Amino acid sequence: MGVKIPLRWEFSEGNGAVAPCIFLSKMVRLCQCVVLRGKGCGGMAYERKGWFKAVKAVLRLIIKEPKFIYLGEEVRPGGIILSNHEGPKSPVSLELYAPVPHRQWGTHEMNEDFKTAYRYQTNIYYHQKKHWNLWLARLFCLIATPVTYLYYKGIHLISSYGDVRFKRTLKEGVETLKKGYSVVIFPEKSENGYFQELTGFHPGAVLFFQYCRRHGLNVPVHVAYLQRKSRYFVFDAPTTVNELLDLGLDKQALAQRLCDRCNELGRMQFN
Repeated sequence: MGVKIPLRWEFSEGNGAVAPCIFLSKMVRLCQCVVLRGKGCGGMAYERKGWFKAVKAVLRLIIKEPKFIYLGEEVRPGGIILSNHEGPKSPVSLELYAPVPHRQWGTHEMNEDFKTAYRYQTNIYYHQKKHWNLWLARLFCLIATPVTYLYYKGIHLISSYGDVRFKRTLKEGVETLKKGYSVVIFPEKSENGYFQELTGFHPGAVLFFQYCRRHGLNVPVHVAYLQRKSRYFVFDAPTTVNELLDLGLDKQALAQRLCDRCNELGRMQFN
């Protein structure tokens, strides 16, 4: 339960070679089998499969639940949440403990074939963003990528793109909202890594607001921040899609305004 206080995408292709080992080929086949068994949720609710619920039960034994703090109304299903990323901490914490059913936006590489996911994790995530040695990242991802690949399939990730295919993301996001699920976006600029003080938001979230308005959706929008040390997950008082767009700001300015508010939530202290 949360505490209520009265009173708020980068994409590039890696070029590293995939290690030609028997282990990887076996993991590819395993992942393909699980994914094929889990297909078929296109027009259905995005309920987590039984095997993934078991995975989440194990993860809850390892990952402590954050303390949710609301600066206004609590989160309701069918809205938009903009959160900091904090490496994997925010996405995983929300998947395990979020107060509403939801789907998360994430880089499309993790929703494609296994080799693409491996290249992304080694070259982009661990090497570029987390600043690991490239060869260490490649070795580590022989184990990490099969696990995370299955994880992303389990959460019904909404693929986000940095090109014209982004319209697919917008369309799938609106369909998700219409089915009563919330949409979680991690829009921070993380090309150079993840920082406690966010450097900016990509404007994709603002484009999503505009797309929602064109389709008659005026849903609540919460800005949220997971504080690393305290484990407080702070949710700002909700605004709405229309209220944000009616500010009259261009997409870059509105994205920066939302980022600034997210940083303010990260600096708040609670007893």
